[in-house]
Amino acid sequence: QVQLVESGGGLVQPGGSLRLSCAASGGTFSNYAMGWFRPAPGKEREFVAVISWNGGNTYYADSVKGRFTISRDNAKKTVYLQMNNLKPEDTAVYYCAAKYDSGAYNYQRTAPWEYWGQGTQVTVSS
Repeated sequence: QVQLVESGGGLVQPGGSLRLSCAASGGTFSNYAMGWFRPAPGKEREFVAVISWNGGNTYYADSVKGRFTISRDNAKKTVYLQMNNLKPEDTAVYYCAAKYDSGAYNYQRTAPWEYWGQGTQVTVSS
């Protein structure tokens, strides 16, 4: 069983930056792919970014590509989401997710992800 705890959310002005963290406990962190999601109107949680177990592969939603960067520190059992040039439409609760990194799966869907955190609120407003 893996427990995930997000932190780092807050209120920021448009164009500003935030860094989210997700600390994991239980399980072997380096076995898991890690992802970030946020709610989207009328559909399941929207994929934001994913990083493979060793950080060798990262993928982003088109809406955040070039502005957000996902990274991980396996020694600290933590995954990060650096968010730059934030826009009001980035306002959301951001959820961290973990999935045993084995085989092919559709990382953009919520179904394959096994563990979820409680979320951290990001508000982008002037």
